[in-house]
Amino acid sequence: MSTPALRAHAEQQFADELAALVRHDDKPKPPNWKLSPWAVATYLLGGELGGEKISAKYIGQRRVIEIAIATLATDRALLLLGVPGTAKSWVSEHLSAAISGDSTLLVQGTAGTPEEAVRYGWNYAQLLAKGPSLEALVPSPVMRGMREGRITRVEELTRIPADVQDSLITILSEKALPIPELGDEVQARKGFNVIATANDRDKGVNDLSSALKRRFNTVVLPLPESVDEEVEIVRTRVASLGKALEIPAEPPALEEIRRLVTIFRELRAGATADGKTKLKSPSGTLSTAEAISVVNQGLSLAAHFGDGSLRAADLAGGVLGAVVKDPVQDKVVWQEYLETVVKERDGWKDLYRACRELS
Repeated sequence: MSTPALRAHAEQQFADELAALVRHDDKPKPPNWKLSPWAVATYLLGGELGGEKISAKYIGQRRVIEIAIATLATDRALLLLGVPGTAKSWVSEHLSAAISGDSTLLVQGTAGTPEEAVRYGWNYAQLLAKGPSLEALVPSPVMRGMREGRITRVEELTRIPADVQDSLITILSEKALPIPELGDEVQARKGFNVIATANDRDKGVNDLSSALKRRFNTVVLPLPESVDEEVEIVRTRVASLGKALEIPAEPPALEEIRRLVTIFRELRAGATADGKTKLKSPSGTLSTAEAISVVNQGLSLAAHFGDGSLRAADLAGGVLGAVVKDPVQDKVVWQEYLETVVKERDGWKDLYRACRELS
């Protein structure tokens, strides 16, 4: 008996919603797209179609998603840019699932990503036995996307070495991938495009060349505009992850999520929500994604070592771990925030005591 996947791909997890959109989608589709641009937007942003409810995968500005989708319907590649934790990878995966029905054509960018990950490699046993041949060639996800007319994802593009980045230039401009060893090339089928993600906050970033930048339309995914928007993002994702992980805890109270989101937003902004107190900011990003992780960790503590209800004591350890990345600099920032803000805020005494005990 097979064990269910820990994390299903978007096209698997939301197969019913995608199927419902296919049934009711009567708008024009670009070549080789599973859904029309309008239906792709509905899939990401949520709505109702033919009496069937489509859940929101992205909570934020509608126009940002519409621009991203419209870009992919042209010959321009899409670069999703933003600080860590702004759902770049999440949006990339769901765009690929809705457009191509497959989000798995993925190049993961690192400092050690080789050119073969973007172009192609070789099966050396076949290469030694038969010499360069199609049978010996190992296609990259990009080559497969070109052959099949599908979206290919490139995660953390700016972490890839500059010379490897530039191997995308011919692919994006000529829509062809030369194979000089065989005197051949792969021409992209209609429907092929690239979604890349990048941020400029982390260390080890390689700037894109101007030639490569011109091949992309850049869409910036912003941080959530309001506390309410960020609380809803955290609540939605925690509910989804809790179900997948089968954490036996009650859904977290919105007030606990709101307190956590408020802490993260104030430390990110360097000021309290009312603007009356200036604060030092820690070295980390304190993203929405980190808030989701803190709540999930707290739920696990509550389920396995508490009474199943998320409380301040369950959140405290996760908050401390998220804020204090540098044990010297960040500890000072956190202690100051704890004593000047958390301690004095009405209704936060339980959180102050729990954090104080750990600190």
